[in-house]
Amino acid sequence: MIGRKQNEEESPSGLHNALSTGTVVTGNISTETDFRLDGKVEGDITCKGKIVIGPKGEVKGNIEADNAEILGTVEGNIFVRARLSLKATANVKGDIQVQILEVEPNAMFNGICKMDRQVPEQNR
Repeated sequence: MIGRKQNEEESPSGLHNALSTGTVVTGNISTETDFRLDGKVEGDITCKGKIVIGPKGEVKGNIEADNAEILGTVEGNIFVRARLSLKATANVKGDIQVQILEVEPNAMFNGICKMDRQVPEQNR
């Protein structure tokens, strides 16, 4: 588009999935596109795009994604191949493996962080 700068973390297809506030999912989620969570997930999330955990979003499980932005609560390990951003309202209890980590003041993180220039595929 003319005059519009494309975000490098934006999904190429422009598609995304969302789980709204008040929604609870028990089980694993796998998506090929971007994903926004404002509800609650009790299970692992695998995202081939960018995942955003909104301020009221909660995850009790592991997260694997290309990019991630956390504003809510995560109890589990986070594996991100590129950039992870922990916003001021984030509360993460678990280990992180990432290439680039951004942490805003007041974000909470309790765990171990491993940063690599190139994060390999997660061992399963």
